[in-house]
Amino acid sequence: MKLSKKLKLAAILTTAIALTTPLLPTVAQVTEEPVPDDQVVAVAVPAGAIGYNLAVVEQIPGQQNCWSERGSEPTIINPLWTTFDFTGSCRRSTDSNGYSVRLDGQDTSLDYLLTIVPQGDGFQLVAQNRNDRSKSVVGQTFGQAEGEYLKIYLNPGWKFTKKTFDGKVLGHYFFSGNSQAIAAAGDTVPTPPAPSASFSDISRDIYKDEIEQAVALGFIAGYKDQTFRPTESLTREQLVSMAYGALETIDSVNLETPSVPTQPYPDVESSRWSANKIQWAKENEIVKGYPDGSFKPDTPVTRAELIAVLQNLAKFANNKQGQSAELVTNKQPVNFSDIANHWGAQTIQTMSAYCGVASPYQETGDSFNPDTPAQRDYAAAATLRTHGCLTPTKSTGSTESTESTENTGQNQ
Repeated sequence: MKLSKKLKLAAILTTAIALTTPLLPTVAQVTEEPVPDDQVVAVAVPAGAIGYNLAVVEQIPGQQNCWSERGSEPTIINPLWTTFDFTGSCRRSTDSNGYSVRLDGQDTSLDYLLTIVPQGDGFQLVAQNRNDRSKSVVGQTFGQAEGEYLKIYLNPGWKFTKKTFDGKVLGHYFFSGNSQAIAAAGDTVPTPPAPSASFSDISRDIYKDEIEQAVALGFIAGYKDQTFRPTESLTREQLVSMAYGALETIDSVNLETPSVPTQPYPDVESSRWSANKIQWAKENEIVKGYPDGSFKPDTPVTRAELIAVLQNLAKFANNKQGQSAELVTNKQPVNFSDIANHWGAQTIQTMSAYCGVASPYQETGDSFNPDTPAQRDYAAAATLRTHGCLTPTKSTGSTESTESTENTGQNQ
């Protein structure tokens, strides 16, 4: 069958158009992917005079811990990501390039500004509409703690998600809101969970009860994987943080930390999470540096050094409460078999009579093992006992005065 000239021409033109017309681009699909709550946290990061900045930190499963938490109202974040090269372990976003607001499944990142503002006794994370200036409270800290990193709890109707582009998950975080759920919640605010005092690895630990009490008080915390790691060695900066945290729980002790970040030692940068507390410990002679001028924040603490620091802590607290620095004991001192010629002998014996702060290794026998690294379990217990002696309602038994001692020959 022959085609007419007109049909032939039309066919030729159609083919030419098809060959020369470019293909229309496919519309990219931007969606969101949920993030497990235990893998991500919003943090209010202290920023000096300007207040607080917002950071979002994600834990990569199976890698080195990015943070730990302690206490409640507020929950204090220990920013472990600042102490090591967190590449491969943590993901962190610190500005609007890394996080934004998404409402009802729509990308509203250009419409809202996220800021942290003071409200009552704590801080709120607020999303403000750039167009009509309306505000929505995304989350809050449930309290303040000067100079600390604070956990932000999301309000009902909000959750963490990650941006996806054509099915690929990107490194951008959404504070994803559902308008109906937000409206239904009204003024309802979330209740922060109480600090966990149950860990999978302390059921047979001799210090289990004291660990749980210490965690409940909030001066030491477990890890995100629900472990306490009781036999891990305590570092010098962790000891300072724990000592400071213990004093924070005593209402009659007014603590003052440097409000402006400082560099207390050459090996402690002002940006380090523990810098302000180490500066406080230096100024108040709670912990000393080394003869070469360094602090060595990551160096494990020995049991003797732990006891010396706790003695300094107790004297400091007594002074702050208007009492004599002399420690008052309520137990018979322990005659340890292995401290006779040790630099910390007198301090250890004195603190054994001070609420039993210094006790035999693993609570058995008569050896103290003064040069053995202090484990987290014993450090928690010893600090709790010191706290008990400093809290009048918890002091029991008869008391007798003991002479104060000075540490000579060893850094604390």
